[in-house]
Amino acid sequence: MDLRVEAEPVTRAELALRGARGESTAAVAGRVRAARERAAARLADTPWRTNAEVPGHELRTRWHAAPGAMDEAERGLERGMLTARGLDRVLRVAWTIADLRGHARPDAGDVTLALQLRTGVPRGVPMAIGAPA
Repeated sequence: MDLRVEAEPVTRAELALRGARGESTAAVAGRVRAARERAAARLADTPWRTNAEVPGHELRTRWHAAPGAMDEAERGLERGMLTARGLDRVLRVAWTIADLRGHARPDAGDVTLALQLRTGVPRGVPMAIGAPA
C-alpha cells in the first residue's frame, strides 16, 4: 500500500499536550482488534481475510460505500488525479478506516481521509482516524 503523509517534527510542548489527551496503546490496540474482526466477519465467505487482499472489482460490486461517499474520489479519477487502480486503493483504505471507526461501510469522511492518504496530506491539515464517534 502506498500512502503519502508528510510529518513535521513534534515539539516538546506538542508532545506533552498530546500525552495528556491521547489514547492509550491498549485503547488503540482494542480498536485495531475490533476493526480486524469486522473485516473478517464481512469477508468470512470469501478467500480474503483483509481489506488489502480484496480485488478492486469485488470491492466496487459487493461492498459499496455509503451513497455519495465516493464522489470526491471519482472526481479525482475523472480529472486524472487518480488512476483506476488508485481509486481501488482509496476504497480499500476507506474500508479499513471505516472498520477502525466502527462504521458499517465507508462514509464521505472515511473516503476523504483515504484520498488524502493516497494523494498526500498538505502540511497543517489535521488528520486522525480517532475513536468511533
